[in-house]
Amino acid sequence: MKEKHHHKGWNEIKTNDSWAIFKIMGEFVNGYEKLSKIGPCVSIFGSARIKPHQEYYQLAENIAKKIVEHGYGVITGGGPGIMEAGNKGAHIAGGTSVGLNIDLPFEQHDNPYIDNDKSLDFDYFFVRKVMFVKYSQGFVVMPGGFGTLDELFEAMTLIQTHKIETFPIILVGKTFWSGLVDWIKDTLLSAKNISEQDLDLIHVVDTEDEVIDILNNFYNKSALSPNF
Repeated sequence: MKEKHHHKGWNEIKTNDSWAIFKIMGEFVNGYEKLSKIGPCVSIFGSARIKPHQEYYQLAENIAKKIVEHGYGVITGGGPGIMEAGNKGAHIAGGTSVGLNIDLPFEQHDNPYIDNDKSLDFDYFFVRKVMFVKYSQGFVVMPGGFGTLDELFEAMTLIQTHKIETFPIILVGKTFWSGLVDWIKDTLLSAKNISEQDLDLIHVVDTEDEVIDILNNFYNKSALSPNF
């Protein structure tokens, strides 16, 4: 009897997996349709746990303002912390403010600074990650946790393997990121698990002006024409 019951349960799981394809397709279609209209944007990543009075919140807000002033919109993960700071800076500066929200059992709730028509909700991390990479002209990576590292290494992997075009990846906070960058150089590079040129994919900075300089140097006037 046990075997029969187990077999039935397995068939039900397989059926549910098949039907999930339609939900996944729906998330992709909705994301493509909305984000294809937003114009050039830069994504800002970082911890959901950073509070408004903390230094990196203020810095993320200032970076977002500068990004908007230089003709880009801002995309974040839509939640609190650094994400809220990014959307807030874009909103205050009068620019495009996009939020790619994810349904999580903790931490995540929509912040109030996302444009009403540019707030998207995802159930699947992998769909949401495609949207960040597909519709961003650069990644600004503030201090964060596993999710922030996931986005960072996803982008580096896709650029390294030529699956997407190169765009600037800017790590903000030398104190926070230096240990990781040193490990990449001293361990990964020394073991020949990456190439010397792979290190060129990332920039480590401390200020909003450095972020803008890197973006502007990469996208010279002829390479990118913001259209919003």
